[in-house]
This record gives sequence, C-alpha cells and structure tokens, in this order.
Amino acid sequence: MKTYLRILQYARPWAAFLPQYLLFTVLTIFFSIGNFTLIIPMMRVLFDKTDKVQLVAPTSLPAFKPTISWVTDTFQYFFAGVLESQGKLGALAFVCGVVVASVLMSNVFRYLSLRLLATVRARVIRNLRRDLYHRVIGLQLGFFGGERKGDLMSRFTSDVQEVETSVVNTMTAVIKEPLTIVAYFVVLFHISVPLTLFTLVLLPISGAIIATVAKRLRTQAKQSQSTLGTMLSVIDETLGGIRVIKAFNAQQYIKGKFEEQNDLYARTSRRIDNTRDLASPFSEFAGVSVVAGLLYFGGSLILGGGSDLDGETFIGYVILFSQVLTPAKALSSSFGNIQRGLVAGERVLRIIDTEPLIRDRPNAQVLPPFQHRIELRNLRFGYGEATVLDDINLSIEKGKTVALVGPSGGGKSTLADLLPRFYDPTGGQLLIDGLDVRDCTIHSVRDQMGIVTQESILFNDTIFNNIRFNTEATEAEVMEAARIANAHEFIEATPEGYQTVIGDRGSRLSGGQRQRLSIARAILRNPPILILDEATSALDTESEQLVQQALTRLMQNRTSLVIAHRLSTIQHADEIIVLQHGRIVERGTHEQLLRKSGGLYQRLNTMQAAGSESI
Repeated sequence: MKTYLRILQYARPWAAFLPQYLLFTVLTIFFSIGNFTLIIPMMRVLFDKTDKVQLVAPTSLPAFKPTISWVTDTFQYFFAGVLESQGKLGALAFVCGVVVASVLMSNVFRYLSLRLLATVRARVIRNLRRDLYHRVIGLQLGFFGGERKGDLMSRFTSDVQEVETSVVNTMTAVIKEPLTIVAYFVVLFHISVPLTLFTLVLLPISGAIIATVAKRLRTQAKQSQSTLGTMLSVIDETLGGIRVIKAFNAQQYIKGKFEEQNDLYARTSRRIDNTRDLASPFSEFAGVSVVAGLLYFGGSLILGGGSDLDGETFIGYVILFSQVLTPAKALSSSFGNIQRGLVAGERVLRIIDTEPLIRDRPNAQVLPPFQHRIELRNLRFGYGEATVLDDINLSIEKGKTVALVGPSGGGKSTLADLLPRFYDPTGGQLLIDGLDVRDCTIHSVRDQMGIVTQESILFNDTIFNNIRFNTEATEAEVMEAARIANAHEFIEATPEGYQTVIGDRGSRLSGGQRQRLSIARAILRNPPILILDEATSALDTESEQLVQQALTRLMQNRTSLVIAHRLSTIQHADEIIVLQHGRIVERGTHEQLLRKSGGLYQRLNTMQAAGSESI
C-alpha cells in the first residue's frame, strides 16, 4: 500500500483532477444504477400490476432531498402521471426512454472520467521516469560499477511500463469500483435489509482467498522482474561485444546464456499469469454461488410469506445484485494485476531513493578560477576494505605536466578520478589553490577540468554537436578546435562534413578519428586543468602521431595530469610519478628515472623498448 500511495504522489496536484474524477464517477454510478432499478416499474407494467404504482406514487412533486426515497418518489410521480394520461403502453415507452437517457448519461460521464484518467496516467509515468533519469544522472560512478546496465535499462522501460499497466491503469478500479459496490449496496439495503445482510456473509471468505492469491503474485513478480533485468543485461553485452562473440565462434555459448534467462522469464511469467487469472474465475464463481443462495433464500421468504417483497421487486433486486459482481470481479482482478506493478514500482523507487555518495556539502563554495597549484596531502582511497591509494603526496604547479605511470592496477586512473570528484578520498586531502575540493560545488570543480579518456565517449549525433557538446560555441569556433585536434581534414572528407551522424558511440569512425573528436571537444571547452587517461594507448602508430600532436597543442599553457602506458609519450613531462600497489615508489623526470639503476621505471622502459625492437 505504501508503494502504491508513493506512486500516486506523482499525480500531483490532485486538486487538478480528483474532484472532477470523483464527480464524473459518482454520476456514472448514479445513472448506471438507475438503468437497473427501472426494471421494477417496467415489470409492473408488463405483469399488469400497475395498480400498485397508483398506491405508492405521491400526489405532488416531492421537494428535493439527497436521498434514495426522493429519487424513487420523483420517478413514481412522473410514472404515475404518464400511466394515467397515456395508459400502459405510454408508461412502457416512458420507462424505455428514461432507460436510454440513463444509459447515455452513464456512458458520457464514464468517458469523461476515463479521459481525465488518461491525463493523470501520462503525468504519473512522465514524472516517475523523469525522477528516475535525474537520479541516475546524479549518482556517483561507483554506483554503476555495481549495477548491470541491462537491469538499469529494464527499470526505465519494462518496470515503468509495468507501473503504467498494472498500477496507474487500476486507479479506475481502486477508486471507481469500491464506490460502485458501496452505492449498489446502499440501494440494496434500501430495498431489503435481510436479503442484503445474507449476501454479505460470504464476502469475507472471498476476500481472504483473493488476498492469498495477491500475496503469491507479489513473490512471483519479484522473481520475474529480476530475471528480466538479467536477460536485458545479456542482450546488452551481446550487442556491445558482438565482434568478440563472432571472432571466438561463441554464438552458441551466448545463445545458451540468453536461452537460460529467456526460459526462466517465460516460466515465471506463465506462473504469474496462471495465478493472476485464478482471481477472476474464482470471484465469478463466488458471485454466482451467492446469487444462487440469494434466489433460494429470498424465494423461500416470499413463498413462505416471511417477506413484504413482491415478485417483481425481488427479481429486480436479484438483477441489481448481479451487477455488483462486475465491479467486484474488476476489483479482485485489479488486486492481482497490481502486484506485478507494485514490484516494478519498488524497483524504480529503490533507484530514486538511492542517495548519491558524492554531493555538495551544505554551504559549499564555488571554486575560484585556478591560479596556483593542485596538492594531494596524505591522500588515501579504497573500495570498502580494499585500499587502492595510500599516503599519496603530490603537488602539481600551474602550467606543469605530471605523468602517472606504473603497472596495471596501481591506482593511476583512480587517482585521476579523484580530481573531478568522480570519487571522494577516504582519507587525506585534495586541494586546488588551498581549497579542499570536497568543500566546493561539484559543478565548479568539474567546470575547470577537461578529460580525454582511452575510450572515446561519443554520442549518436552529428560531428558538430559532439564537438560543441554542452557549449554555446559558434561554427567557426568548432572548426578551429577541430583543426587544432588534427580532425578538420577527415571531417571535411565525410559525406556531410560536420553534419555527418557518427552512429552509436561513433561506430562509423576509426579509433584515431574518435579520439581526435574527443580532443577537439576538450579544446573547445578550454579548461585550465587537463586529465589525459591513456589517450593514445589503443591507437596505431599513424593515428597515435596525429593524436599526440593534437594533445601537445591541447596541453600548451595548461596544467596536465597524464596517465600513460607508452612511456615514449610522456618523456617531456615536468615530473613522472611511478605508482605501484597504490603508493608512489619513484618520482622525477624521464632522464632522472632512467638513471636509477634497478628502478621500476627503468625496467618498464627497457621492456617497452625491447618490445618495439622486436616488432
């Protein structure tokens, strides 16, 4: 119930729709009940018992009162008048005309309520998906390392869709059907208290059975949504690694992984459908059983003279009670349908409720423009109990280039990720011009940094928009940045120049071309602090030379932190930091480190030189 009410919060403001929806629903119910209560006077005409009409009809038009008696007395007054002036055939025509008008009004108000509900449904889903997207964008990078991308995608797509189908669409059942049932029973009590009390005996039994079915559905739905997330992850991995799958002839292997999850999802869905479909037949069987009991009980009262009901009123009562089965059946079905949606809603809300670990502190200040130096003082960082960086002390003066080298897993990329606050240190300080970055707003810190990574992150858009990304740069400025990045010539050679769409993640471009676009994007941003994370390690020799030239231009007059595996690319760095097992084991210039006999840097350089000679 808590999850359901939480989802309905996304329909706010309720005042914009709830009063109108309740009004339309009440009017729909009023005219719907009127359709069937008119059966009683119609049967009196057909069975030639119109003398009773004259006895119960008031002699003057009743004054308005919000009661059932006022409605029945008003109808009886007009019905008796038509019967007296136009005879039985005219009275029958009058009743039929009122029935048609009542049905028309009932459906008009039902349409208006559904139309209003459609607006509410769209608003709920829009707001829910918006909050989910905004939360995901705001979460720290570490969150995504522990989540499957396919599972996150399933929350945006299938989970939100399930919320719409199973929760929001049942609003009409949750609001309208209980009101309908209550309204019907008010009328039924007005007609006969003993008969209505008899029908209420079996309702608690039906409700208990339906509640048991709903609880079982909830458990099955959790397994179903989890399985779907795993299956989407397999699909995502397949699409992302299709080249490797084909190269290793692994089609059958990956098909097996998919089929396992697909079959599990199908079995779970089948069990859910079987359980959910049980609610409707049971409610119908229970309803018919109650009607049969009602016929026997009521018939015995009338035949035995124990009731003041006449035959036509009793038949009208039975027909009216049978209409209670429709909203009751819809309500029981909705309880089954809603369970799967509530599980999906919980999965979505779980992400929305996840608080980002990296956030602005209260009263965080804006980082002033970079002027002097970046300092790392006794810096430590770890994931849980695993230490990645330990006791790092480093100072990077403005305009200097510092390179990070060392074996894989030494903590180079992690150290670089601490500068733009992708992560926060678990110990020590990271200072920019003497200010701890944790005391500054995330936006102001990242606003002064440009990042070029080994994997070029591009978007399925035009070349122009990828370079201009999140700036207000003019076309001339974009083209100038492309020239500096050695990208202008290949861009002009593409079919539509700067308006060429590069495909998903830039798949229509080579690795060197993608990297040069990333550099052009960083150049256009014109950041005072530059982070280069192995920007040339995945390129061929020719592409590396073009990219290295672009990087050299980019690094001019900037403070740069460079992560490199190819030591030849950082020989001119002002200082080289050698990291191993999260600690600084060596530091100095290229020449100084080469002269250090038995040093790690010298050994790495010798290994790379030997590898180059063997090629």
